[in-house]
Amino acid sequence: MLTKKEQRLRRARQTRIRIAQQGVARLSVNRTNLHIYASVISGDGTTVLASASTAEAEVRTSLGGAGKGGNTAAATLIGKRIAEKAKAAGVEKVAFDRAGFAYHGRVKALADAAREAGLQF
Repeated sequence: MLTKKEQRLRRARQTRIRIAQQGVARLSVNRTNLHIYASVISGDGTTVLASASTAEAEVRTSLGGAGKGGNTAAATLIGKRIAEKAKAAGVEKVAFDRAGFAYHGRVKALADAAREAGLQF
């Protein structure tokens, strides 16, 4: 019997293999109960080109202190930030890697915000 985390990682593995074959930068998302994290990783998978999360001090103050990073409003803010940082790093097109998380709620909010801010999936 697989644990919940092992099931998620199993789902994530197949996506990562497919993205690696494409050789395109990937927007990787991780969520915890308190925070959401997003990173743009280079096509060869070795370098983080841009990252944003609700754990950053600057973001936490704009969200209104601790414990406010686990909602869709926070995810939308991170989506916008990661898109801006990725464009500053010269990345326009990415593959979306939801890391086995369901594409709904915070993960969907982050993806939609990044698309609106100009990242192409």
